[in-house]
Amino acid sequence: MKILIAGGTGLLGSHSASTMIKEGHEVHALTLPVNQDLHLPDQLILHLCNFMTADTIEIDSYMKDMDAFVFAAGVDERVEFKAPVSKAYEMYNIEPMEKLLTSAKKMGVKKAIILGSYFAYFAKKWPDLNLGNHHPYIQSRLKQESVAFSYADDTFGVTVLELPYIFGIQKGRKPVWSLFIDRFEKPSIIFFPKGGTAMVTSHQVGVAIYHAILYGKSKTSYPLSMMNMTYNELVHHVLDAMNMKKKVINVFNWIAILGFKQMQKTYTKKGIEPGLNPKTFGKLFTKKLYIDPNLSADLKLPEDDIIDAIHESITYAYELKKKDLSAHDMKDAL
Repeated sequence: MKILIAGGTGLLGSHSASTMIKEGHEVHALTLPVNQDLHLPDQLILHLCNFMTADTIEIDSYMKDMDAFVFAAGVDERVEFKAPVSKAYEMYNIEPMEKLLTSAKKMGVKKAIILGSYFAYFAKKWPDLNLGNHHPYIQSRLKQESVAFSYADDTFGVTVLELPYIFGIQKGRKPVWSLFIDRFEKPSIIFFPKGGTAMVTSHQVGVAIYHAILYGKSKTSYPLSMMNMTYNELVHHVLDAMNMKKKVINVFNWIAILGFKQMQKTYTKKGIEPGLNPKTFGKLFTKKLYIDPNLSADLKLPEDDIIDAIHESITYAYELKKKDLSAHDMKDAL
């Protein structure tokens, strides 16, 4: 197969490209200029293209003769924007996806894979929480799925992967989990709410993307998980990777929710509208955001050492900080 990945030089795009290349496929990536310090697969074919501004003729030229397309680009809730944040999500996550799907379908591509968020899964699982109404980011991910599926028909399959916490590294790219280091390095006691989360490794996501092309059902969203872990366990693994021994105390959920509300005041002072509304996000964050691995059984995810991936992610992030090394960040492409 010939496969085109938008965001193919990112953490997940590069892992999926590596998986596909090892299986003998020809993989192309649409990318902005990247430095050589990003460890990319040697056989990944790069096309310098800002697909957000490129015209239809250029996009069609890259999509021609492709068998599958992967949208592994965009931003998540950690990137800050001024109000209205929903406009930013349209700009980075939905409008470029529409442009690329339009081209893919016109040029005869057979299958498209869209990377989304597990928040969309929980919004559908727990409709009583009205997550889409409370959180612009979650609303945007729900819309992304709806828009993506509107392109599907008998000749063009569209599958969405709803991604949870992901651990793993790409050398030269700053792990998102640097935020744990910033939070845990100085305090002698770590206060953290109860709850937990689903998780996978970046390698497992890379395989999931490839297998979604092969086996994924069209107009279907697959929530991914290969391990469910309490936040207590996760925090201790992070501290172990940082070679630190600290006491972890669970705060009552209502205290955690108050803390999230206090965050809103900080955002307001900065002129930022968060994608996840702190006033109500505590109600979600303090739950066990667990996913049954059987829900993605179609994708045949491989076993992998998630604990090792957590340690690898934190160790690399901590090394970058201690040595003050530069690395690519999600915000660099904005």
